[in-house]
Amino acid sequence: MIPSPDRFAGAPISRLIGFEVSPNLNGRTVVTLEAGEQHANPMGRVHGGVISALADAAMGTAYGRVLLDSEDFSTIELKVNFMRPVRLGKLTASARIVQRGLRIGFLDCEIHDSRGKLVATGTSTCMTLSI
Repeated sequence: MIPSPDRFAGAPISRLIGFEVSPNLNGRTVVTLEAGEQHANPMGRVHGGVISALADAAMGTAYGRVLLDSEDFSTIELKVNFMRPVRLGKLTASARIVQRGLRIGFLDCEIHDSRGKLVATGTSTCMTLSI
């Protein structure tokens, strides 16, 4: 049985940063953020750590939603490439599972701004754990 998506949609980090998590989309997840001044670095742009957290949340949610109730996971590698700076506004992270093996999964993600411009890409490797 696949766990309830509410486990991911209501995660404390999502509430803290302001992520909105899409419903379960069969191995794909969309997470959005309305980036405001509280997400800015000293130059007035969205902090790279916030963008990285957005990518991690999207990829982690996509992976976590395909696990069994007897499984959990941990991210063991995360890579983010920044394509352009972004000031404020809506960011949309779309993540998908590229490959899921017995213990290791590989995911990718694209983050776009409100104009549809590519802001960042990410990849993640996750390890499945037995609970």
